[in-house]
Amino acid sequence: MKFHFFDPASDVEVSRRNLPHWEQRDAYYFLTWRTADSIPATVLDQWLRERGQWLTDHGIDPAQEDWQRDLEKLPEAEHREFYRRYTERWHRMLDACHGECVLRDPNVSEIVAENLQHQNGHPYELEAWVVMPNHVHVLVGVPGRGALKTLCRNWKNYTAKRINQRLNRVGQFWQWESFDHLVRSEASLEKFRRYILDNPGKAKLSEGSYRMWSKGQQEPRCAPK
Repeated sequence: MKFHFFDPASDVEVSRRNLPHWEQRDAYYFLTWRTADSIPATVLDQWLRERGQWLTDHGIDPAQEDWQRDLEKLPEAEHREFYRRYTERWHRMLDACHGECVLRDPNVSEIVAENLQHQNGHPYELEAWVVMPNHVHVLVGVPGRGALKTLCRNWKNYTAKRINQRLNRVGQFWQWESFDHLVRSEASLEKFRRYILDNPGKAKLSEGSYRMWSKGQQEPRCAPK
């Protein structure tokens, strides 16, 4: 199946809690979801307040569902400033490895890896993914429109149940909300792929404390510690 890059002229479905979620038909997405303890609540609340103030200062209402569309209309320098201050910072907070980081355990990360690969090729098509100690990045083509939320929810629900069983515990494992980004071009697709593949090195992780896969690779990589 042929997937497409973000088309600003096409219809977009927008939903949100704290983060906006945009969907288009047959599109590529860069997804991130994280363990419930991956970012301390006080740190996350401060990030949200600062991001909201920045948007307000630039004439954008952060309470509106389509605030990201207004962000895209800003001059390139201001758009880059937002990405540097808030998007990059979000990922740095994750890479700081807050929380218990149970996904370091290969027996736990294996559950996520197997679930991602289970239906790869139909209905969705994976480009790359990495299971970090407290979060997961996925680059994927998703068919149809409105399917992204269901797909991500299914991944999270299944793996949370299996991981809790493996660890002999109950309760929330993943944070309810995920971060998703519509991929805009071939260059952007490769940028996200490179980000995924470079992520363990940037976070200074040792072999065996993460799992990683990219299209064309036969098996997920998880060398022994």
